[in-house]
Amino acid sequence: MRWDIFCKVIDNHGDAGVCWRLAAALGAQGETVRLWIDDSSALAWMAPAGCEGVSVVDWTAATVEIQVASAPAPDVLIEAFGCDPAPEVIRLFARQAPTGGSSHRWINLEYLSAEPYVERLHGLPSPVFRDPGAGLTKHFFYPGFTTATGGLLREPELAARRERFDRGAWLAQQGIPWEGERLVSLFCYEPPALEALLAQFERSGQPTRLLVTAGRAAAALPPGPAQRGALSISWLPYMSQQDFDHLLWACDLNFVRGEDSLVRAIWAGAPFIWQIYPQDDDAHHSKLEALMHWLNASPSLRRFHHLWNGMAEGHLPELTPQTLESWGSTALAARTCLLDQDDLLTRLRRFVAQKS
Repeated sequence: MRWDIFCKVIDNHGDAGVCWRLAAALGAQGETVRLWIDDSSALAWMAPAGCEGVSVVDWTAATVEIQVASAPAPDVLIEAFGCDPAPEVIRLFARQAPTGGSSHRWINLEYLSAEPYVERLHGLPSPVFRDPGAGLTKHFFYPGFTTATGGLLREPELAARRERFDRGAWLAQQGIPWEGERLVSLFCYEPPALEALLAQFERSGQPTRLLVTAGRAAAALPPGPAQRGALSISWLPYMSQQDFDHLLWACDLNFVRGEDSLVRAIWAGAPFIWQIYPQDDDAHHSKLEALMHWLNASPSLRRFHHLWNGMAEGHLPELTPQTLESWGSTALAARTCLLDQDDLLTRLRRFVAQKS
């Protein structure tokens, strides 16, 4: 079928990352996909090789009518994160019969959460009563962590790739001088506890190499030398999605942010700390607590998350080998549980078929 995915970039790593992974997954299964995105700059390093079957459309007012006129209406219209697709595409979508005479499918792909409302709202219809889409029906599709949700994006070969991964070889290819020290990745916004984390690493009895991702994480790091006591720092370039996965696989502890990297940290199976995207009225606090509940997180893991996200004050729990071993068991249990479930694309294609 023909799929159109619409994405408006707020945080280009997360929004573009999720939408590209979905588009590439569809393309890999033989579908024809157009990714409409208002800022595709991140794709230059995130997905430099592109993907067969996927075309990227510069979603600006100057190009919409030309793009609409050059191709048939999509069979499936995916509105990522409530971004309001281009009216011209909706108008074509509403009046043109899709492939095979089946009915249209308009999917509102929502944000990921472990909160209870996700199971209640997943799959619900939302009739459209006005503007070009009047008479059509959207359906909410919520990614999630249980079988009653839309699941998580996961490539079919991901687990096998993870098993074959050679940490030492990959680090050498990246020019990272690893000599067996603890490896920690840093992909974050501006966490309140960042300086406290660096201080803990500096005075630790265990050497640590911090692998700092490009962008906001690198900018948030206080100025200083690459060697700070027991802490060594390596600054990384912008990485493709595949190499970002490799980074998470290589590390003993991963600091991640937003939605896409949280999912990839879960698939990595290593201990992780999540910095959630801040929302008005501290609505993200409930979202973080829901994930901690689903993970059955230990008190130290909850405490670290609260401090890292500015939800509490005090000292960070010490990142001892015993602590990381405990957090690692939690991460592995979460991954095992989710690997037993169908992935998001499998559920999405099934959902679309049922609504046709």
